[in-house]
Amino acid sequence: MGSRELILDRVRAALRDAPVVAEAPRDYRPAGTNKADLEVLIDRLVDYKAEVYRVSSGEVAATAARITGDGGAVLVPPGLPEEWRPEGAYVDDGLTPDRIASAGAVLTAAAIAVAETGTIVLDASPDQGRRIITLLPDVHLCVLRPGQVVASVPDAVARLDPRRPLTWISGPSATSDIELNRVEGVHGPRHLHVLILDT
Repeated sequence: MGSRELILDRVRAALRDAPVVAEAPRDYRPAGTNKADLEVLIDRLVDYKAEVYRVSSGEVAATAARITGDGGAVLVPPGLPEEWRPEGAYVDDGLTPDRIASAGAVLTAAAIAVAETGTIVLDASPDQGRRIITLLPDVHLCVLRPGQVVASVPDAVARLDPRRPLTWISGPSATSDIELNRVEGVHGPRHLHVLILDT
């Protein structure tokens, strides 16, 4: 008998008297159980230290310019609507990481938002761009249409394409050290501003 067979025999013998493991329940809450509540989403976003603005589509560019002020140029993905782009914004057309990191802020759209968890999901659509552009700048401004808000994670999963690169954002990037001191901006934007369209 070889070493492999000896080890496998010992493992089988050790497991012979092991208790039977119960089947894990798979009765998850299905999509469509609850109605999406925009006010719940706003409450969660604020709780996560995100800044929330209610604006019209025509006010996006001016609001973005006001938020960023003199904080540097605003980077936008190639598919972001022209009317949303603040003056002086530049488009990510395959920029290098150094150039992306030097942006004062990035302005994108979103794929979906989950009210229950205060989570915004990006799926790299043309109006959201490559994942890297939302991770390197210190400020992320994200435009959200009310029709993109769903009640729960199952609702979001049902509407998202799992083959796309999904980025789930719940507030600004933050972590805590061993003494539970909160540190922001370690692995993503330090500031998140969500611009929710009125119509």
